Amino acid sequence: MALNSLFPVDLKAISFLDSSKFNYNFSLFKLQGGCNLKGRGSGGIAGKRVQCSAQTPPPAWPGRAVEERGRKSWDGPKPISIVGSTGSIGTQTLDIVAENPDKFRVVALAAGSNVTLLADQVKAFKPQLVAVRNESLVEELKEALADMEDKPEIIPGEQGVIEVARHPDAVTVVTGIVGCAGLKPTVAAIEAGKDIALANKETLIAGGPFVLPLAHKHNVKILPADSEHSAIFQCIQGLPEGALRKIILTASGGSFRDWPVERLKEVKVADALKHPNWNMGKKITVDSATLFNKGLEVIEAHYLFGPEYDDIEIVIHPQSIIHSMIETQDSSVLAQLGWPDMRLPILYTLSWPDRVYCSEITWPRLDLCKLGSLTFKAPDNVKYPSMDLAYAAGRAGGTMTGVLSAANEKAVELFIDEKISYLDIFKIVELTCDKHRADLVSSPSLEEIIHYDLWAREYAASLQLPTGLTPVLL
Repeated sequence: MALNSLFPVDLKAISFLDSSKFNYNFSLFKLQGGCNLKGRGSGGIAGKRVQCSAQTPPPAWPGRAVEERGRKSWDGPKPISIVGSTGSIGTQTLDIVAENPDKFRVVALAAGSNVTLLADQVKAFKPQLVAVRNESLVEELKEALADMEDKPEIIPGEQGVIEVARHPDAVTVVTGIVGCAGLKPTVAAIEAGKDIALANKETLIAGGPFVLPLAHKHNVKILPADSEHSAIFQCIQGLPEGALRKIILTASGGSFRDWPVERLKEVKVADALKHPNWNMGKKITVDSATLFNKGLEVIEAHYLFGPEYDDIEIVIHPQSIIHSMIETQDSSVLAQLGWPDMRLPILYTLSWPDRVYCSEITWPRLDLCKLGSLTFKAPDNVKYPSMDLAYAAGRAGGTMTGVLSAANEKAVELFIDEKISYLDIFKIVELTCDKHRADLVSSPSLEEIIHYDLWAREYAASLQLPTGLTPVLL
């Protein structure tokens, strides 16, 4: 039987499944209605009665950002903790602290296994508490710090990371750990009343239905460190209630923005890793090529700022200078512009609502005349089926968005390892989301969020043929 594809046109040249072998009807988009389903226990938490249109949690910033009086509760430089200090976000945060020692100080650091870099950071910033997730490396870290006069307390494992996140002296916690590993420390920080400088996507994409009500309960601010969401956050400063009409997320278009869709069946890993604008890690570069990064940002924007999915738009902006825009009720469009530099959004999460002066030597200023032109075009839904998948998962809500993210992460890993083709990424995510429909939980607990993240990765991996051909239904 023929496959009913999610795509608006019939593209036999790049069909995702061999319809002669598989009887499969994709129906994720039917989740927009109000139907009820009973969990079938397909490897998940069975017996749950789920609502297809999930309850929407309160957004972190309901279309406007207004400073609350009396929130400042420290003297001198602002004390911060960094979870994921040896990663890209962590190292850039420490660059900011080093340049602004009168504005910020580090009280706690947590890292995974890069003990050498962590030891250097400890010596440079002298935190009170340090955690290394890989417990087997604690002795190595102690040896590296043996010559320090005032040694920090060291707590190993996940518990150590949690203690860093909820350090009593910290006012803001920078969450730079990748994946669902960052959820528990973030929740611990929120419960301890710490503001969150959010660089961990899973906190909202997977954990939004649980994290957002918790943040409101503890009067905690979630400040976005992603450049796109920081741009939106900057644009909504001081807006009156109800003024936000639409969010416009800009996308570079990735490696294949100039490729005809028919060529996508020929994509090799090396092709996907050739970003036209900059050098990034492999996973984010592939996500930029598929536009899954932008689909996930749509979900994150919904949770952060509260617009309906119909009011969040993606546009291709090849120059990557406008980081995102908003449209107000009177049709005015506000944008935030700047060179692509993650330090600026990170800095704003730490300094908000203040603005910190930055030297032109280390923070080049934008010269529009030198830049020249800025261009835009609509994204191609056929080239980027990730958009339809992301919007559908977002409308389904609950655990579906975390499943989407986890399945994509696993599929990208398999593609980079050359175990599947480029086009298989979309189909694996599609099949995993469809499989999860029966077990979708609209208001999940933290345990359920983590459970379905792990389930999605395992199920996505199970859809592989050993030869790296097309995915099959098991």
